[in-house]
Amino acid sequence: MEAETLALAQEIDFSMWGLFGRATLTVKLVMLALIIASVWSWGIIFDKLVSYRRARREADRFDRDFWSGEPLDELYDQLGPTPDGRAAKVFAAGMTEWRRSHREDGGLIANAQSRIDRSMDVAIQKEAEALQKGLPVLATVGSTAPFVGLFGTVFGIMNSFIEIAQQQNTSLVVVAPGIAEALLATGLGLLAAIPAVVFYNKLSADSDRILGGYEAFADEFSTILSRQLDS
Repeated sequence: MEAETLALAQEIDFSMWGLFGRATLTVKLVMLALIIASVWSWGIIFDKLVSYRRARREADRFDRDFWSGEPLDELYDQLGPTPDGRAAKVFAAGMTEWRRSHREDGGLIANAQSRIDRSMDVAIQKEAEALQKGLPVLATVGSTAPFVGLFGTVFGIMNSFIEIAQQQNTSLVVVAPGIAEALLATGLGLLAAIPAVVFYNKLSADSDRILGGYEAFADEFSTILSRQLDS
């Protein structure tokens, strides 16, 4: 009997496709949802890695231009009011408000410094929203995917016990496929969650460092403008 049972067990397809094909509709939907979540997460991860690398290069290039000694008005004229670089946008926001604060007679409108600071703060906030877009998805996948996979596992094991009761048979041939299908859902949940959590933490830290650079630049630029206002 044991030899016959083992022979039957060896004929069962335990590949991922075989396990997916034998799973119930509910477990299949769980697996598909986890696969979609994993693909979505990796898409966000690669997009953010490229975007953050580009933002760092743009910031380094702009820092060289800003501290090159070139007059700020000339630099602003070269970049325009809507430059492509993120750091340059913060600079453009401050310079635009600086020029708007001048009256026709050359004097400055009152409270120019506070308006310039607010303009740069708004620009930084817009860049923060763009940089952090998609990160909540990684956080959601990382926190919920294991539980979604566990739901599929519980449902799959429940169906396995139902099948055992219906067939009145606890042999390996009856038990193994259902348990394997159920555990596959947990595996897919972890496969989606682990990269999402790891890269969420990394990308969040990278985003904070980039935004910290923008804030430091805004403070330095504000100090330069305040000296001109005082003079």
